[in-house]
Amino acid sequence: MFDLKKTVHEMIRNGTWKFEGGVFYQALRLPSGKLIVAGYDGEDFLLPGGLGKEDKKFAKEKLSFILGLDTDLDSFYAEISDSPFAFLAEEFRGLTVPAAPSPYQALMEVIAQQQVSFDFAQKTIANLVRLAGKRVGEVYAFPTAEDIAGLSEAELRETKLGYRAQYIKNLTALYLKEKLNLDLWEWNVEEAIKYLTKFRGIGKWTAELFLAYGLRKNVYPAGDLGLRRGIAKIFGKRVKDVKEKDVREIIEPYGKWKGLLAFYVTCYDRKTEPERRKK
Repeated sequence: MFDLKKTVHEMIRNGTWKFEGGVFYQALRLPSGKLIVAGYDGEDFLLPGGLGKEDKKFAKEKLSFILGLDTDLDSFYAEISDSPFAFLAEEFRGLTVPAAPSPYQALMEVIAQQQVSFDFAQKTIANLVRLAGKRVGEVYAFPTAEDIAGLSEAELRETKLGYRAQYIKNLTALYLKEKLNLDLWEWNVEEAIKYLTKFRGIGKWTAELFLAYGLRKNVYPAGDLGLRRGIAKIFGKRVKDVKEKDVREIIEPYGKWKGLLAFYVTCYDRKTEPERRKK
């Protein structure tokens, strides 16, 4: 059921991974600090030689997390089968929600997406990765917080991150001082959003997307333009008439599947928007 190609297609093109010959390759930083490139071909994990038992386990679990390999897609499709969203099951069958390898990376990438198009955000993130990341073969390991803290404001400006560069710089400093906790795995969504939004540079949209992309929480950014636009297309409405509360009224009833459904709707918008703009 899982479709590796479709899932990879929706990932942020940040330079830390590649998809080649039907294999997904991801740069990973092991607990020891060693950098490797690990792969998955849709059935088997492809790991470099010389890894110990614990490192192999870590790499497999990390790839599984990134690709969402434990997602119960059959149950999801059954849940939406008699709904206005039923067509999405055929449109994107096998697609799971990609996640970031670490909470820190997730926050940095989500901040880079604030108030810009997804395509532009991908370019700025890739710029940041090339500037501060470590090269591992043909890909880069995402920069550590220490790597980014070491960049000057002038260097950060080169990434085209704009005002978001200052958010990244300041939040990274707080993270390194352990004043910003991103390991909110056991927190409920409401508590986590309340905590995160206390920090300058993290609004509700950022907090919700971070929790989904970084921690795989069942949450979605209801105010997101792409999500609102996708809802508008599916229900034949004007985007300006679809407010955040309207999105929640439509998506919330799907309970444990609401986050995945919101992602499918967003992907539908990304797929159809170029064609709509041509008209």
